[in-house]
Amino acid sequence: MDKKYKHLFLGLLFDGIGMLSFAIPFIGDFSDIIWAPLSGWLMTRLYKGKIGQAAGVVTFIEEIIPGLDIIPTFTIMWFYTYVFKKEKNKGPLRFRALPSRSTENLQICEILKPLYKF
Repeated sequence: MDKKYKHLFLGLLFDGIGMLSFAIPFIGDFSDIIWAPLSGWLMTRLYKGKIGQAAGVVTFIEEIIPGLDIIPTFTIMWFYTYVFKKEKNKGPLRFRALPSRSTENLQICEILKPLYKF
Protein backbone atom coordinates (compact mmCIF):
# COMPACT_ATOMS: atom_id res chain seq x y z
CA MET A 1 0.00 0.00 0.00
CA ASP A 2 1.23 3.47 -0.90
CA LYS A 3 2.49 5.51 2.09
CA LYS A 4 0.05 8.29 1.25
CA TYR A 5 -2.99 6.01 1.49
CA LYS A 6 -1.62 4.13 4.48
CA HIS A 7 -1.48 7.47 6.35
CA LEU A 8 -5.04 8.23 5.25
CA PHE A 9 -6.33 4.86 6.47
CA LEU A 10 -4.50 5.15 9.80
CA GLY A 11 -5.66 8.74 10.19
CA LEU A 12 -9.30 7.77 9.66
CA LEU A 13 -8.87 4.88 12.10
CA PHE A 14 -7.28 7.09 14.77
CA ASP A 15 -9.92 9.80 14.30
CA GLY A 16 -12.58 7.11 14.70
CA ILE A 17 -10.97 5.87 17.91
CA GLY A 18 -10.84 9.45 19.20
CA MET A 19 -14.54 9.94 18.45
CA LEU A 20 -15.53 6.77 20.32
CA SER A 21 -15.56 8.73 23.57
CA PHE A 22 -18.79 10.36 22.34
CA ALA A 23 -20.39 6.91 22.13
CA ILE A 24 -19.94 6.22 25.85
CA PRO A 25 -21.19 9.19 27.91
CA PHE A 26 -19.04 10.16 30.94
CA ILE A 27 -16.79 7.08 30.64
CA GLY A 28 -15.53 8.25 27.26
CA ASP A 29 -14.21 11.48 28.76
CA PHE A 30 -12.03 9.48 31.13
CA SER A 31 -10.72 7.40 28.23
CA ASP A 32 -9.40 10.67 26.74
CA ILE A 33 -6.85 10.78 29.57
CA ILE A 34 -5.24 7.71 28.03
CA TRP A 35 -6.00 8.46 24.37
CA ALA A 36 -4.79 12.11 24.30
CA PRO A 37 -1.07 11.44 24.91
CA LEU A 38 -1.18 8.31 22.77
CA SER A 39 -2.78 10.16 19.83
CA GLY A 40 -0.23 12.98 20.14
CA TRP A 41 2.59 10.45 20.03
CA LEU A 42 1.02 8.63 17.06
CA MET A 43 0.76 11.90 15.16
CA THR A 44 4.50 12.52 15.62
CA ARG A 45 5.21 9.00 14.30
CA LEU A 46 3.03 9.44 11.21
CA TYR A 47 4.32 12.90 10.30
CA LYS A 48 7.99 13.62 10.94
CA GLY A 49 9.70 16.91 11.68
CA LYS A 50 8.49 20.11 13.26
CA ILE A 51 5.13 19.96 11.52
CA GLY A 52 4.50 16.51 13.00
CA GLN A 53 5.49 17.73 16.45
CA ALA A 54 3.16 20.71 16.19
CA ALA A 55 0.34 18.48 14.97
CA GLY A 56 1.03 16.13 17.89
CA VAL A 57 0.58 18.97 20.37
CA VAL A 58 -2.63 20.10 18.63
CA THR A 59 -3.95 16.52 18.65
CA PHE A 60 -3.13 16.12 22.34
CA ILE A 61 -4.95 19.36 23.22
CA GLU A 62 -7.91 18.49 21.01
CA GLU A 63 -8.30 15.07 22.61
CA ILE A 64 -7.78 16.16 26.22
CA ILE A 65 -10.42 18.93 26.12
CA PRO A 66 -13.92 17.42 26.43
CA GLY A 67 -16.21 18.03 23.47
CA LEU A 68 -13.49 18.60 20.87
CA ASP A 69 -13.11 14.93 19.98
CA ILE A 70 -15.30 15.46 16.94
CA ILE A 71 -12.46 17.33 15.15
CA PRO A 72 -10.68 14.88 12.79
CA THR A 73 -7.14 16.13 13.37
CA PHE A 74 -5.42 13.13 11.77
CA THR A 75 -7.49 13.53 8.59
CA ILE A 76 -6.92 17.30 8.53
CA MET A 77 -3.18 16.69 8.83
CA TRP A 78 -3.35 14.19 5.96
CA PHE A 79 -5.07 16.77 3.74
CA TYR A 80 -2.53 19.40 4.75
CA THR A 81 0.40 17.10 3.99
CA TYR A 82 -0.78 15.45 0.78
CA VAL A 83 -3.24 17.92 -0.78
CA PHE A 84 -2.56 21.51 0.30
CA LYS A 85 1.13 21.67 1.20
CA LYS A 86 3.44 22.93 -1.54
CA GLU A 87 6.74 21.20 -2.16
CA LYS A 88 9.93 22.88 -1.06
CA ASN A 89 11.80 24.82 -3.72
CA LYS A 90 14.25 22.53 -5.42
CA GLY A 91 16.57 25.33 -6.41
CA PRO A 92 17.07 29.05 -6.29
CA LEU A 93 14.30 31.26 -7.58
CA ARG A 94 14.91 32.54 -11.05
CA PHE A 95 13.58 35.88 -12.15
CA ARG A 96 13.37 37.04 -15.72
CA ALA A 97 14.22 40.61 -16.48
CA LEU A 98 11.29 42.88 -17.11
CA PRO A 99 11.56 45.43 -19.91
CA SER A 100 12.37 48.90 -18.71
CA ARG A 101 9.79 51.62 -19.05
CA SER A 102 11.81 53.45 -21.68
CA THR A 103 12.04 50.30 -23.84
CA GLU A 104 8.34 49.68 -23.40
CA ASN A 105 7.50 53.28 -24.40
CA LEU A 106 9.81 53.07 -27.40
CA GLN A 107 8.05 49.90 -28.58
CA ILE A 108 4.67 51.58 -28.26
CA CYS A 109 5.92 54.58 -30.21
CA GLU A 110 7.22 52.30 -32.99
CA ILE A 111 3.82 50.61 -33.20
CA LEU A 112 1.94 53.90 -33.30
CA LYS A 113 4.37 55.69 -35.68
CA PRO A 114 2.64 54.60 -38.89
CA LEU A 115 -0.66 55.93 -37.56
CA TYR A 116 0.67 59.39 -36.95
CA LYS A 117 2.86 61.20 -39.43
CA PHE A 118 5.28 63.37 -37.53
